[in-house]
Amino acid sequence: MSDPAPTLLVLDADPLPRLGRLTGRALIEHADEASLAERLPHADVLLVWDFTSRAVRSAWPGEGPRPRWVHTASAGVDHLMCPELAASDTVVTNARGVFDQPIAEYVAALVLTMAKDLPGTWELQRERTWRHRETQRVAGTRACVVGSGPIGRTIARTLKALDVTTALVGRTPHTGIHGPDDLDRLIARADWVIAAAPLTEQTYGMFDARRFGVMQPSARFINIGRGGLVVEDALAQALAKRWIAGAALDVFEHEPLTPDSPLWEVPGLIVSPHMSGDTIGWRDQLGSQFVELYERWAAGRPLLNVVDKKRGYVPGR
Repeated sequence: MSDPAPTLLVLDADPLPRLGRLTGRALIEHADEASLAERLPHADVLLVWDFTSRAVRSAWPGEGPRPRWVHTASAGVDHLMCPELAASDTVVTNARGVFDQPIAEYVAALVLTMAKDLPGTWELQRERTWRHRETQRVAGTRACVVGSGPIGRTIARTLKALDVTTALVGRTPHTGIHGPDDLDRLIARADWVIAAAPLTEQTYGMFDARRFGVMQPSARFINIGRGGLVVEDALAQALAKRWIAGAALDVFEHEPLTPDSPLWEVPGLIVSPHMSGDTIGWRDQLGSQFVELYERWAAGRPLLNVVDKKRGYVPGR
C-alpha cells in the first residue's frame, strides 16, 4: 500500500496558483487568515501565496505538529517569520530569482524618470504649457545600492549599463561589495541611493533623519526593498526641507497606503503601489517555481532558496 500524498496547504490570494502538475502528488487544501491556525498542524507543506498576509506569525503552532516546509511567493520573509518558526526545524524557502530583473528595470526607469523630469513634462502637458528645460545626464553619476543579494546585484549591473558608477553595500564586505561601515561615506557621494536590503533587526529604520542628512542636496532616494527600512516621516521632512532632491517609494511600512496618508502629497516623492517586481506573467512564474521546488522536495532532493531563519534571507554574497 503506497503512502498517502503529502498535504499541501495554500494560504490563498486571488488569483489562485496553478498547481495542476501536482494533481495526485499532493493533497491540496486551502486556507484564509481565519482558518490558517486550525489547518496548519495537519499540513506537510505550507505555500504562502498571499505574501502580503502576516497571518503565519500569529497562526504558527509552535510545539506539536507543523509543516515541514514553508514556501513564500515573495523575496522577503519578514511577514511570516516569528520566533517559533525561526526556532523550529521547518525549512523556509522564498521566491529568490523571480523578481531580480523586473525590479532592476523598474529602478532604472525611476532613475531616468527623475533625471529627465518626466513628471514635470507630463504636468506641463496637462497644463498645455510649453516650457523648455534642461535635465540631468545619467551617465557619469554615482549610485549606492544597499543590499547585495540577487536583486541588489542585478540593479547594480543594470545601472552600470547606463554608465552609472555603482557601489554595492552588503552585510559583510567581499570582493566588489562594501560592508556597513562604508555606507555613510558612500551615500554622502551618491547621486542615487537605492534601498534593496532585506528587513531584519539590523536594517529596520536604517534610513532615518541622520542618514538623509548625510546625503547630498542633489541626491535621490529609491526604496524597492521593504517599507520598514525607511523612517517615512524622516524622509518626508528631508524632502520638505530639501535635504535631498527627490525620492521614490514602492514599499511602505503599512500597505496599502491609505488615501489620507500624507505621503501622497510630499513634494518630490513618487509613490507606487508595491509593483516594481510585478510584470506580466509574474504569478505564473511564482507558481512554476513552487512546483519545481515541490518536485525536488518530494524526491528527497535538497531545496533551493533556503532562508537562513536567523538572518532573515537566503545566504549568499
